[in-house]
Amino acid sequence: MTQTLEDGQAARQAGQSDIGVVGLAVMGENLILNMASKGFRVSAFNRTVSKVTDFVEGRARGQGLLGGGVVGAYDLPQLVSQLKKPRKVMLMVKAGPAVDSFIEALIPLLEPGDIIIDGGNTHYPDTVRREAALREQGLYFIGTGVSGGEEGALTGPSIMPGGSPEAWEAVKPIFQGIAAKVADGTPCCDWVGEGGAGHFVKMVHNGIEYADMQMIAEAYSLLRGELGLESAAIGRIFEEWNRGELDSYLIEITADILSKVDDETGQPLVDLILDTAGQKGTGKWTSTTALDVGSPAMTITEAVYARAISALKDERVAASRVLKGPEQQPAPDGAEAQAEFVEQVRRALFASKIAAYAQGFQLMKLAAAENGWELDFGSIAMMWRGGCIIRAAFLDDIKAAYDAQPQLGNLLLAPHFAEIMASHQGAWRQVISAAVLGGVWVPAFSSALAYYDGYRSERLPANILQAQRDYFGAHTYERIDKPRGEFFHTNWTGRGGTTASSTYNV
Repeated sequence: MTQTLEDGQAARQAGQSDIGVVGLAVMGENLILNMASKGFRVSAFNRTVSKVTDFVEGRARGQGLLGGGVVGAYDLPQLVSQLKKPRKVMLMVKAGPAVDSFIEALIPLLEPGDIIIDGGNTHYPDTVRREAALREQGLYFIGTGVSGGEEGALTGPSIMPGGSPEAWEAVKPIFQGIAAKVADGTPCCDWVGEGGAGHFVKMVHNGIEYADMQMIAEAYSLLRGELGLESAAIGRIFEEWNRGELDSYLIEITADILSKVDDETGQPLVDLILDTAGQKGTGKWTSTTALDVGSPAMTITEAVYARAISALKDERVAASRVLKGPEQQPAPDGAEAQAEFVEQVRRALFASKIAAYAQGFQLMKLAAAENGWELDFGSIAMMWRGGCIIRAAFLDDIKAAYDAQPQLGNLLLAPHFAEIMASHQGAWRQVISAAVLGGVWVPAFSSALAYYDGYRSERLPANILQAQRDYFGAHTYERIDKPRGEFFHTNWTGRGGTTASSTYNV
């Protein structure tokens, strides 16, 4: 099924397209333009067909292939008729029922061996279901995460495909051709795995993104609340941070955001934005999945809760007039003390960031074992190195860690990251202590440190929890002086008898 350059040229000479894209919203349009700019011929369709005309005669006019890289299709039969075999149709529509509706409409128009691709933010169990159902029809299905937003879709996103492995060679030239590239030219796109693996990895990407964004917001809040800095000054600090180990897309754009002045008022624009954050559900899916597989993705989940509490704006305003916080703490005095605090916040942010990524990779490891996926974590780190929202310089170090130890149990155990956590934890603890004493809200920083302290603890107070469970529910316990897997029950009150509940974990 591999498409060669000669195959593509012959198909284009015959007037056939390499791929069809359904959906002309922001991501769909920009992916089509990206494909056309890389020499692929694309057929474009949208349910509201007037958008097809507007696009083909507007933004897509004269794009690629000597001006003929994008052609319009005005119904699905026409779209399918324009495609070379094996036909490849990429759905860039809203996740959920719309995807199922288009799949049902496409099935009668396609032949065995043809490929349907879902490029939206789909919940991975839906991808598992769709891939299995289409396989029964002789069709292949790819669920692919696409990250990078509008700019990434146009210039080079991170692409995370999974599903029917037989389809990969047919779509590989297109996906790797349009994906972002790292410094050595490696595309930020590779095969992730079977079933829902591609959409699962994109979901975890988004969960880490939630945590990363929340931690950056907390760093901003600390610098503003503890030092009283204005937005522009904080923006300059973020700009400086972006030249070091925090070098990342989110730090870069936050520096830009903080320096933006509102044209109407002359005030920093960020100061005029209401403090309520929306969400589309991928962070919640990550947290729910973590709970399902028993993975402690604490910081990701706190970031989801942070958006939820931000949405309670009216309640928070009312509560602020009733609920009292601590007395005002003295701010660091003098330029040297302020510079020291800024550096402590920087170190706390980086340590928290590493902990959040460790949680994400730990979740992927546990879910991969449960679903039978063989995920290549070094490859995933490289897919996230360019194009996507969480792209960051230290992903190179993550790849190096997994290259050195493919069976690495936790990212925190890699020597490079263990050393950073050891050297940064003093500042991390100082910053969180200052935040707690000053009443500054830092749920992501705090939960990241709690994860680190919990994971490094040889002994946790869970013995008390298990004793409590055995006391009121006869749930049994293991003993430190007996082999693992041997369970005991105590008649704590003398009235409970010797019958114990069966042991199980959810």
